[in-house]
Amino acid sequence: MAMQDSLSERYEPGVIEPAVQQYWEDGRVFKADEDPDREKFYCLCMFPYPSGRLHMGHVRNYTIGDVIARYQRMQGRNVLQPMGWDAFGLPAENAAIENNVPPAEWTRSNIAYMRGQLKRLGFAYDWDRELATCDPAYYRWEQWFFTRLYEKGLVYRATAVVNWDPVDQTVLANEQVIDGCGWRSGAPVERREIPQWFPRITASADELLEELDRMDEWPEAVRTMQRNWIGRSEGLSIRFALNDGPAGLDELEVFTTRPDTLLGATYMAVAPEHPLALAAAADDPAVAAFIEECRHQSTSEAVIEKLEKRGMALPVTVRHPLTGDALPVWVANFVLMSYGTGAVMSVPAHDQRDWEFARKYDLPIVPVIATSDGTAPDVSAGAFTERGATINSGRFDGLDFTAAFDAIASALEADGRAERRVQYRLRDWLVSRQRYWVCPIPVVYDADGNVQPERDERLPVALPEDIAWEGVASPLRSMPAFTETTLPDGSAGRRETDTFDTFFESSWYFARFCCADNPDAMFDARVDYWMPVDIYIGGIEHAVLHLLYARFFHKAMRDAGLVSSDEPFKRLLTQGMVCKETYFRETGGGRKQYFNPADVDVETDDKGRVIAARAHLDGQPVTIGPVEKMSKSKNNGVDPQALIDRYGADTVRLYTMFAAPPDQSLEWSDSAVEGAFRFLKSLWRLVHEHVTAGPAPALAALTLDADQKALRRHIHETIVKVSDDVSRRYKFNTAIAAVMELVNHLSRTPAANDAGRAVRQEGLDTVVLLLAPIVPHVGHVLWRALGHREDLAGAPWPVADEAALVRDAIELVVQVNGRKRAVVSVPADADKAACEQAAMADDNVARFTAGKAVRKVIVVPGKLVNIVVQE
Repeated sequence: MAMQDSLSERYEPGVIEPAVQQYWEDGRVFKADEDPDREKFYCLCMFPYPSGRLHMGHVRNYTIGDVIARYQRMQGRNVLQPMGWDAFGLPAENAAIENNVPPAEWTRSNIAYMRGQLKRLGFAYDWDRELATCDPAYYRWEQWFFTRLYEKGLVYRATAVVNWDPVDQTVLANEQVIDGCGWRSGAPVERREIPQWFPRITASADELLEELDRMDEWPEAVRTMQRNWIGRSEGLSIRFALNDGPAGLDELEVFTTRPDTLLGATYMAVAPEHPLALAAAADDPAVAAFIEECRHQSTSEAVIEKLEKRGMALPVTVRHPLTGDALPVWVANFVLMSYGTGAVMSVPAHDQRDWEFARKYDLPIVPVIATSDGTAPDVSAGAFTERGATINSGRFDGLDFTAAFDAIASALEADGRAERRVQYRLRDWLVSRQRYWVCPIPVVYDADGNVQPERDERLPVALPEDIAWEGVASPLRSMPAFTETTLPDGSAGRRETDTFDTFFESSWYFARFCCADNPDAMFDARVDYWMPVDIYIGGIEHAVLHLLYARFFHKAMRDAGLVSSDEPFKRLLTQGMVCKETYFRETGGGRKQYFNPADVDVETDDKGRVIAARAHLDGQPVTIGPVEKMSKSKNNGVDPQALIDRYGADTVRLYTMFAAPPDQSLEWSDSAVEGAFRFLKSLWRLVHEHVTAGPAPALAALTLDADQKALRRHIHETIVKVSDDVSRRYKFNTAIAAVMELVNHLSRTPAANDAGRAVRQEGLDTVVLLLAPIVPHVGHVLWRALGHREDLAGAPWPVADEAALVRDAIELVVQVNGRKRAVVSVPADADKAACEQAAMADDNVARFTAGKAVRKVIVVPGKLVNIVVQE
């Protein structure tokens, strides 16, 4: 459908939006090409998992990005805004098992549907750069890069204690274990020792930490979360000599950040997988049973923190390196083999976990750190964890933390029992998964189990897509056509059947967008034109894992000479959640049946608040629950497609930007959606009324009256405010509110003469331009109707006329003894005396000052006059 300059009387989004979108597609309006003579702007939203349908979280996230991208285009920048699909993952496998559909088919069908939804919302994507992580053309290059990391020693294979989901048959990250159970299956996890693949993210720990101080365009909350996750700590590695240890073990090494508490150590605790514990288990069935029980416990620190602290004494002691005292060794469920050395020096007076354990098993608790008043702390109710001067520490008594740290460290170093060391909470990134629908790890094993990275010419190691399911285990393990291969010397080899964690695919996609069409290299020169991403938009739930992995991956690519920037994302915007009321009925046993808002009739009060609700199904009442994040579990999601069909994409876009600032949660309101639609209809009517009256005259030669000058000043003040709100503050809600106020002013100011029509034309042009990034479809049509030949998508952002901002007169608030009594108008250049005179001349002010002595008059230029009188 060709776009027409004439404007229909009715606003019909179902007619205009498809036509505008077709116009953009036919003209390839949003295709991004590299242009070294123009300033680039790379705007990127975290790409979606193709679950089948967009939800309102997607809509909000991508609308924020689109508004920013379109605004930057209007600033004259060369904008790249791509879109792709985080297409691998366990949900596709589960769907395949349930529906007997191959994951590849399920995924690509969902991609096609969701692509159509994104286009229906009018997002300005360069679809030529679209990628999906499940395409061999994409994952070929991550396999290639993995082999390069392996050759440089930045990837290794090692046995690790992991969370194992016995139902989903895969390793889980700690964050995927909820209350000791798998996040998807709900099955209790087990701790298993399995050979796994690890990139050495710890090799970049210092740089990952130091760079955070320079990333001032990232939210401080995110930077703090990453600092805590990396967890740099300075401490002491201490070796305790073992008494009667098993063969081959003569000392127990621990790392502590509190060597000042060493004289308070009363026992040692080791992880269930520690060699001391395993040696004891070989001779003691009770210890073996305890270790087996611990296998069904998560390796997550957060989970372990809440567990009841339990353990068993081992038949071995250690010698205290300063006193020579024998300290017992216990196996404990709160010690993890994957952190530090798998052993801790337990100081129950000054560590809460150690205190809980000591109280449970009646172990000594000896305070060695004084309170601020120099006395021994009361540790009867809990550990004293603050720093202070040492006590009960012999020759080290009376030292503050720093002095005690240094003195005790020096004493142990001199005796060869310790070294100062920097340690990180961060552990190397475990990327192995035992699932099918993920990128294969490109290594081959020879007959002796030795590893050989796959050769470049045999990449990609393609994932077979035509598969059949038997149970839940990965079908790769029983596919000789996949596993059996040959080595360069012609001998038989066996492919790795583990696959990458899907975070591996999402850790570099942003750079591939820059040259997604290159079949011959991971990147080319275009990556250095576009990178780094100028603004990256997504949920704060990705603050640690995805963003930290992406930063590490980018630095590894930089070190390999593939990119030149140090960090992948210049600015980060974390959007808030979309929330809505929940409706439910109790079904017994503490369970709830949730009803979708679309299936509920609600009654509201005069302020629009929901006060009662009934289910459509039976007309019976349902309980109104709290406002919560839209989710499947609470069944409180709003279908964006239904809203688009009813109101149009621009209404949905306008509402999501108007309801709340991007970084705050948006509380859904059906009435506010209706209000956004009414606003667009009123704007359409205003423009229709204006253009129907014929072309407006040029403004330059016309003389304006006071009301017209005031309106024109409002137009240009709105440009100033909206420009700041959109460009610097990202407060789209206040920007929209300012434009709405301007539209109201335009509506109530008559346009009966040439000057009035000229000012209205300028005002409507400005409104359309200011709203163009937010409601691009209606803006495109109204812009043409207002007489402009150039496309709105390429039109420049309006610039305020400084002359129009100059006020002939200003308004001053007049106070008498601090209470407002009047507002007076004075010439903009009025001096102090003129302001006083105008204030005193006001009738209402005179009423409150009559017969009273004026003690002083305070004039705040441009704001107020305060008259102080004798009461």
